[in-house]
Amino acid sequence: MKKTLVTACAAALLTAGAASAQTNLRIQTHQSAESVWGELIGEFVENVERMSGGDLTIEMFYSSPVVATTETFTAAAQGILDCDMTNGSYQTGLNPAFQFVSDPMGGYDTPLQFLAWVQYGGGEDAIQELYEANGMHFIGAYTGGQESMNSSTPIAGPYDLEGWKFRSPPGMETEIFAELGASPIVMDFTEIFTALETGIIDGADASTLANNVGLGIYDVVSHATYPGFHSMSADHLACSTAVWETLSDQHKAILETAMDQISLKLMLNTLVANGEAATELPKQGVTLYDWSDEDRATFRAAAVKQWDSWAEKTPETQALVESHKAFQERIGLGTSE
Repeated sequence: MKKTLVTACAAALLTAGAASAQTNLRIQTHQSAESVWGELIGEFVENVERMSGGDLTIEMFYSSPVVATTETFTAAAQGILDCDMTNGSYQTGLNPAFQFVSDPMGGYDTPLQFLAWVQYGGGEDAIQELYEANGMHFIGAYTGGQESMNSSTPIAGPYDLEGWKFRSPPGMETEIFAELGASPIVMDFTEIFTALETGIIDGADASTLANNVGLGIYDVVSHATYPGFHSMSADHLACSTAVWETLSDQHKAILETAMDQISLKLMLNTLVANGEAATELPKQGVTLYDWSDEDRATFRAAAVKQWDSWAEKTPETQALVESHKAFQERIGLGTSE
């Protein structure tokens, strides 16, 4: 009897260990493995496996090979994937509130301010309520910093936006810039260079200053905003609620900690890369414009006007807008007027 009991206990322990070792998460990201963001995601995968002693592994799908990027969130909720590592704004078709999870345009000057809202300003609770209603659990966000506007003409302040034709992504951005007198033109990213060269557009919203250098944009235009003021999109990690609830507390903590690490490293990396670009570009004849506090406030006021319009679309959008406003007033950004 004793021998049988010992054998049974040993078998149970081995079975539990094997089950733990087989915990694998299938995650899709829209980032390429070679990009700065993708390299950090690779570190995230390695850190999770190392901290868990190999008990928690991740199969990361880069550049959205399983489903279309915009379908990743739903695919995870439905069990095709386990987690989504793309961007909340892709889900505005489900609910406009997702815009304010990833990019409350004009709301924050630095990534630290945005992440402070998530972790200490009530943002995480508001986000979690939205995600859980859609079958997903929000784990964390990460962003590098403000993007830079690029132009063939000076862009020193709001007065330069009057009649300014520029490439814009769809959505709330077009509404904000139109409010300030610009003429946003929605076009695919791949069309930017030809449109700039032929004068179809005067400028473009593409990416951060350093990324724009890598894309070759300053071979075509010689004006840019830096530091940026308009957009600071944040990607997220969110897992199916059903999957999240099966994870141990240890594995949950490991995922959260690993997310915090790449969030910090992305900010640091972007700070260095942008700083290097800002040092070199003026030597190449590119003029950089740092908008004044007054000019930033003008843009923020136009942005908040659109926030209020979007807040009327759903209760969840209103909750997130109110959360941003309250936190921004709390830290002195003054958007609640």
